[in-house]
This record gives sequence, C-alpha cells and structure tokens, in this order.
Amino acid sequence: MNFEVLIPITLFIAIAYAIKVTVEAYTRRRIIESRGSEDLVRSLLDGEAARRRQSSLHWGSVLLALAVGFGMVEMIGVDQVTPGTIALLLGATGLGNLAYYLLERRLK
Repeated sequence: MNFEVLIPITLFIAIAYAIKVTVEAYTRRRIIESRGSEDLVRSLLDGEAARRRQSSLHWGSVLLALAVGFGMVEMIGVDQVTPGTIALLLGATGLGNLAYYLLERRLK
C-alpha cells in the first residue's frame, strides 16, 4: 500500500470532519443561546438523535452487505481484480442501500 498517498487523504478527511462537527456545534449553541423556544431546542436534539440512529442503520447494512460481497469473492477464489469482482462488490453495496431503505421504511 502506498502510504504517501493515504496519509494526506486521511488528514484531509479528518480536517473536513472536524470543521463539520465544529460548525454544527456552533449552530446548536447559537440556537440555544438565542433563547429559542423549548420545543425548538427539544426537536433539534431529538432530530439529531434520530439522524444518528438512521446513520448507524445505514452504514451497518451497507457494510454488512459489503462483507458478504467480499466473502463471496473469497469463496469464488478470485486472485485478481476483474470487472466481475468490481460488479459483485458494487452490487453488494447497492443491496446494502436497498436493505437500509426497506428497514428504514419499516421502522417508520
């Protein structure tokens, strides 16, 4: 693996995520400090908790489907990256997203 490329990419992602978290926290703080109604603050916090649960469900279903896809690649015994291997992994990702969609609709 070429770590000279991986390190700057990881640094960029970490900085972008830190900026996102900081801006969201600042926005929440401003809403609370502005003496917004209690209902607004409660709905903001409840909505954030629901987004976290849905995000966990989404990534869990996608990563589970990808794990199954990688397991299938290993079972087939593929040694090289081929278009069929990539198609299998992309299909597993798509199935994971569809599974999330179905689970999310069922939970509502």
